[in-house]
Amino acid sequence: MELLSSMIGNPVELHISGNIEWVGILIDYGLDVVVIYDGSQYVYIPYVHILKMKLNSTAEISMNETAQRQLNKESELSYRKILMKARGMFVQIVTGHQSVYGYVTNVMSNYFVLHSPVHRTLFVPMLHMKWLIPYPENHAPYSLTPDVLPAQPSSLKLANSFEETLKKMKGQIVVFDLGHEPDKIGCLKNIDNNTAELVTADQSTVHWNIQHLKLVSFLNLSR
Repeated sequence: MELLSSMIGNPVELHISGNIEWVGILIDYGLDVVVIYDGSQYVYIPYVHILKMKLNSTAEISMNETAQRQLNKESELSYRKILMKARGMFVQIVTGHQSVYGYVTNVMSNYFVLHSPVHRTLFVPMLHMKWLIPYPENHAPYSLTPDVLPAQPSSLKLANSFEETLKKMKGQIVVFDLGHEPDKIGCLKNIDNNTAELVTADQSTVHWNIQHLKLVSFLNLSR
């Protein structure tokens, strides 16, 4: 990743899987993540989703003093370290073309847990997060007070891996990828060899490859 060192502090153009483009000043990078500043916020982008990156000489983005102090500041920056530091923070994450807001509460081996004021507890495989944007500590989502939307780590007994966590939830009503497709809402009957067996409302049985699931929530799950 030393190839990126000459770009630090300069406007760059990033093309991300899904025909998405970001333009911002390259603030920092690690082995598996880059950080850009778009003029108002910091965007953390896992390198696995970046198709290409190049300098953008036409972008007019100015850095404030805070952004300038962040230039190449973090040693051994990594995706996991960013998630660990984000625990308890209100963030925006994007998986696929789905944008979700909430608090990062737990970071496990290959997934993390996001507590959303809208979708409640969400399990997010690390592989599918395209970017993360943290918000200031004093940012109150939806004007809610901390007692309404606590950011404490979940008290749920979580398995270390995403697949093992799903196995513990067998028999519950589950929603995959926010339920935008009818076949992604149903009773989770079984998990085997990265495959989830789901029975939908019309009694149809559907088998989903869990390696392609981007967000998972359970309707009866309590914190």
